[in-house]
Amino acid sequence: MAGYTPMIEQYLEIKSQNQDAILMFRLGDFYEMFFEDAKLASRELEIVLTARDGGNEKIPMCGVPYHAVNNYISRLISKGHKVAICDQMEDPKLAKGIVKREVTRIITPGTVMDAGMLDDSRNNFLAAIVDNKEVTGFAYIDISTGDFRVTEIKEGENTLARLEAELFRLNPAECLLPPWSDLQFQLQSGRFNGSTVFTTLKESDLKLSEAENELKNYFGVASLEPFGLRDYSCGIIAAGAILAFLNRTQKSSLKQILTIKVYNTHNYMDLDYATRRNLEISATMRDNRYEGTLLSVLDYCLTSMGKRLLRNWVEQPLIDVDSINQRLDSVEELYSNLSLMESLSPVLDEIADLERLCGRIGSEIASPRDLLAIKRSLAVLPQLISLLTNFTSPIIIDIAQLDCMTDVCNLIDKAIDDNAPLTIKEGGIIKNGYDPEIDELKLLSENGSAWLLEYENQEKERTGMKYLKVGYNKVFGYFIEISKSNLSMVPPEYVRKQTLVNTERFITDELKKYEDKILGAREKLFGLEYEKFIELRSILIEHIPRLQAAARHIATLDVLLSLARAAYDNDYTRPEVNTKDIIEIKAGRHPVVEKYLQQSRFVPNDLKLDRENYFALITGPNMGGKSTYMRQAALLVLMAQMGSFVPADRAVIGVVDRIFTRVGASDDLSAGQSTFMVEMVEVANILNNASSRSLIILDEIGRGTSTYDGLSIAQAVTEFLCEKVQARTLFATHYHELTKLADTIPGLFNLCVSVMESGDTVVFLKKVLPGKADRSYGIHVASLAGLPAKAIERANDILTALETDQPGQPPAVAQMSLFEEEVPPVVVELQKLDVDNISPRKALELIYKWKGMCN
Repeated sequence: MAGYTPMIEQYLEIKSQNQDAILMFRLGDFYEMFFEDAKLASRELEIVLTARDGGNEKIPMCGVPYHAVNNYISRLISKGHKVAICDQMEDPKLAKGIVKREVTRIITPGTVMDAGMLDDSRNNFLAAIVDNKEVTGFAYIDISTGDFRVTEIKEGENTLARLEAELFRLNPAECLLPPWSDLQFQLQSGRFNGSTVFTTLKESDLKLSEAENELKNYFGVASLEPFGLRDYSCGIIAAGAILAFLNRTQKSSLKQILTIKVYNTHNYMDLDYATRRNLEISATMRDNRYEGTLLSVLDYCLTSMGKRLLRNWVEQPLIDVDSINQRLDSVEELYSNLSLMESLSPVLDEIADLERLCGRIGSEIASPRDLLAIKRSLAVLPQLISLLTNFTSPIIIDIAQLDCMTDVCNLIDKAIDDNAPLTIKEGGIIKNGYDPEIDELKLLSENGSAWLLEYENQEKERTGMKYLKVGYNKVFGYFIEISKSNLSMVPPEYVRKQTLVNTERFITDELKKYEDKILGAREKLFGLEYEKFIELRSILIEHIPRLQAAARHIATLDVLLSLARAAYDNDYTRPEVNTKDIIEIKAGRHPVVEKYLQQSRFVPNDLKLDRENYFALITGPNMGGKSTYMRQAALLVLMAQMGSFVPADRAVIGVVDRIFTRVGASDDLSAGQSTFMVEMVEVANILNNASSRSLIILDEIGRGTSTYDGLSIAQAVTEFLCEKVQARTLFATHYHELTKLADTIPGLFNLCVSVMESGDTVVFLKKVLPGKADRSYGIHVASLAGLPAKAIERANDILTALETDQPGQPPAVAQMSLFEEEVPPVVVELQKLDVDNISPRKALELIYKWKGMCN
């Protein structure tokens, strides 16, 4: 590194240890970036790229102000970059030689802690996947809340599809993979198109013994068995890899991570990628928006913790009937007491994000204002508990036992000033009366301000200068400022310090002595307040388990209240949930469509599927409501199993283990798959993995190929599902030939969407009734879509001709002429020919002639 300045040499040394990150290097009031980092950052942040003297050469440089650095970090993280923050570890004024600097934190998409970079309503997960031939370990953590979980997926469980579903559910900001894994390629070549950034792990992170030690050391245990990890070798490696990664990137403790929980995907309703997407549970298909989703309809939550938990409930419905009914019992108690709901809402509205505040305490980055937010939240807990005293549902009884933590609330109240600043090194933090020495230093500092005002008035009177004032800045300290018009009146004991455009600044021995006294007291005060704050924050670390328990209770109550409010506002009813093979819905409504329907009332519909009639074949016109009807059924089942009331007059839901949907069609060009191939892959997944306890939604099987191929496949799929699987199924089709199967296949029955015709007018009634449709009304839909009148007229002609043709005969449909074509010469001669007066020889000659003309 010969030829570089000492500061650049220091930069290069630190950069060599952080090659995969953009290094932000603190220089005074700026964080600066050099060399290739500067070029990359200037491009990504759209800031000026300049150069500075690096010794023997100019080096590329750009920088951002220290007070705005989080905004720039957030922008880099959102683009998938890793950022290393290098801070000054000593006061430059006191440094001997080059200022000591160290990397104090490394921020990656999955390790963000700053509140301004996080979405309050969703978790920010860091995941890890470790796979071998027999099993795949999957772990994830949100360091902002301390939530840490692990599972394993065994060989033969459709590993890739399950991983894809988990990634789609969690949408982790970052996913760690082994260096030898091709999972990133497989996932991104498939249908997973999330914003996840994939990061390669070190091989040293992937040894079982190292991972076990990492977990044991972190949690301070001799065995991992109490966590349920005894037979989870791949899961242990995945979880250990996460902790190893955090140890490298986080330079502070992570005391908010109290435990690791094992979960099994089979304990929840299985929703694959296609189903989550097609049902628009938390993101719309078209533009990935929140508005227009099931979550948006159910979200009345008042706390950030509640919003995140509600998302989890929606994305991961239960399959245990007792657990489902416990949730429903709680929602019903709240639903039936409107006045109590109204009383609870303003109390919950006062509660801050305790989960993430715990994360900030555990990571040792909590500010004085974070502690004040905790105090305000804890202060309302006694009122919250008093409102829950008469409940009988087990979940709310448990919530009512939450710890109010009055001791923690009082401690913060005594220590932290109500107007404390965001920063921790500039005083104003500690409340009067908490520490005698701080009180004494504050008094000295405040008296200093009074002395300065008195001194200013004294000097004005003594010198006769009207425009004289005592001021202060960090560079020159205290000074006397005099306008240039009064310079002739300046006493000889005034010593000039600075000349400005319209004024001059001076110092006196008396002012200098008092400056030393005041600044000494202030510096000592700031240092002591900082120490006391760090001490208090350390005390609060011990209370993280209590705070997190309270946060869980509050989040659960918020979700239950949200579901009760949604039920009340939208006229939902409590579903009856059991283990029978039945889905019975009376006057069911689509929760999202009815909410966003602007111009007309939603038409409710009935549905009944049971052991005798489990396969409904639905026919009817496009735009008649078939797709809405089927999605509606799936969403009502999902809502019931997450513990929500449903939009219906009555609903009986026999628990389903999985919901499958085959809805819509589009090419998957990135995977090299046509519309038909995408359709067949999804159908294959259903046929291979559905059980008799599943719910299957099929919308138009076989339309991506020729008519006969499509009909054959649709019938074969129908027969397979009825004979082999016998799952509750809704199948919408335009192949009217399939309706005849109701006569031969037990369990299959027909439903149709009703239509009213009046002359040339067709009205789609959106009502689903028993029976089969005899027409599709596709031409009417084409007319509504705006096809030219001539094309619609021609389509009707062709349809009439097709419908009048005899079976087995080619349709006698003339070609529609868009432009008048020139008549061929052969035809002209034929039209002129007198066939009654031509000899055989002449006829033969003409035939040879015309053949030549045709060639």
